[in-house]
Amino acid sequence: MENLPYLSAEKIHEFIQQALLEDVGSGDHSTLGSIPKDQYGQAQLIIKEAGIIAGLDLAEMIFHQFDSSLVVEILLKDGDPVIPGDIGLKVKGSAASILTTERLVLNCLQRMSGIATKTYQLSKMISHTKARLMDTRKTTPNFRMIEKWAVVLGGGLNHRFALYDMVMLKDNHIDFAGGISNAIRNVRRYLEKEGLQLKIEVETRNLTEVEEVLAVGGIDYIMLDNMDYDTMRKAVKIVNGKYPLEASGGITEETLKDVAECGVDFISVGALTHHVRSMDISLKAY
Repeated sequence: MENLPYLSAEKIHEFIQQALLEDVGSGDHSTLGSIPKDQYGQAQLIIKEAGIIAGLDLAEMIFHQFDSSLVVEILLKDGDPVIPGDIGLKVKGSAASILTTERLVLNCLQRMSGIATKTYQLSKMISHTKARLMDTRKTTPNFRMIEKWAVVLGGGLNHRFALYDMVMLKDNHIDFAGGISNAIRNVRRYLEKEGLQLKIEVETRNLTEVEEVLAVGGIDYIMLDNMDYDTMRKAVKIVNGKYPLEASGGITEETLKDVAECGVDFISVGALTHHVRSMDISLKAY
C-alpha cells in the first residue's frame, strides 16, 4: 500500500465495510439460494485491455475482509502495465464468498485502473518538461480516497485531499473578501489564531493579480487559472521561481503539452477523476 497520508488500514476497512453494506445489505440471496455453503471455488482476474492496473492490493483487502479464509494470489503489482490476457490475481476458497465480493472488487479495480491509465498516459505526454500532473477535488463522493490513490499509482501527484488540509483561495473567496490582499491577510490571521499550519495557494486570473500576490507574499503556491499560453509564460518570468506555479482550468489532452512547455511546475486536471472510462476487467471461474 502506498505511503499516502489519507490511506490507513482503518480508513480502508471502513470504506470496504460501507461498500459491502451498500451492495450486500441483508444478504446475497442469488448466491445464498443457489450455491451450497461448503462449495469450493476458484477464480482469476482477467485483463481485457491494455493499460495500467490499479487496485489489486485493495481487491485482496476486500476478499479478506469479507471472508478471511479466502486465499488470494496476486500475480501483478499495482502500477504495472498490462495487456489483454494478463492475469492480475487468483482467489480460492468459498465459492459463495467469491461470488458475493465479485462486483465490489471489479468496480474498484476497473475504476482505479481507468484513472491510473489516463494519469500515466497524460504524464508521459509532459515527461520532457518539469511539470507534474495533479488531480483535484472533482471526485466521486465517498470514493475520493480510492480515486486519488489510483492517480498516484498512475504516476501523478495528489493535490490537497479535502478542504481541511490546505488553504486554496479561489476567485470567489477573493471576490467575497474584497481582493487578493484582503483574502491573504484574513486567512493568515485565521490560521495563526487557530494554531493551524497549512499551505496557502492563491488563484490568479491575470498578471495584475500575480503581481499583487507577489507584493503581499506569505503564501506557498500560485495558481494560474484559465490563462492563455503567452500570459502563462509571462507569469513564469514575473514569479521567477519565488513560488511554485500551478496551471489549472479547462486543460485538455490537446492543450496539456503546450501548457507544460510554458514552464509551470504543476498542472491540475480534474478529468483524471471525473471524466475517465473504466478498464475492462473480469473475474472468471476456472
